Amino acid sequence: MLLTRASEYALLSLDVIRKSQTPIGVGQLAAELSIPKSFLAKILQSLAKKGILDSHKGAHGGFILAKKIDEISVHEVILAAEGKSPAVFDCTQYTQTCPNGSIGTCAISPFLANFQKRIDSFLHNLTLGDIL
Repeated sequence: MLLTRASEYALLSLDVIRKSQTPIGVGQLAAELSIPKSFLAKILQSLAKKGILDSHKGAHGGFILAKKIDEISVHEVILAAEGKSPAVFDCTQYTQTCPNGSIGTCAISPFLANFQKRIDSFLHNLTLGDIL
């Protein structure tokens, strides 16, 4: 699992939100992006809880960016949307889900761990400003 629809929808929503000067409501975003409103609402609330978005209530409420796009890493967006850090392989040292329970003795475990570290570093250093 590296990116699911939740991450995709989070990134697409952030692109629309960043272009707006005023808060954008979930209904408007869902319609514009053709995303189920209830699913999008959960994603946006997660982004707000992690400090990526600010949520405004009321008739003219909605969501706006809480930080500049150059201050938001892709990793933190994925973490907020997915509820966990992105893992390339299910059997990396980070997830402790080795299918045969042999993380310490697996011949490819060091490669997988190194690969995951590189992906993590890349996503931590990649900002929304880099991709949007």
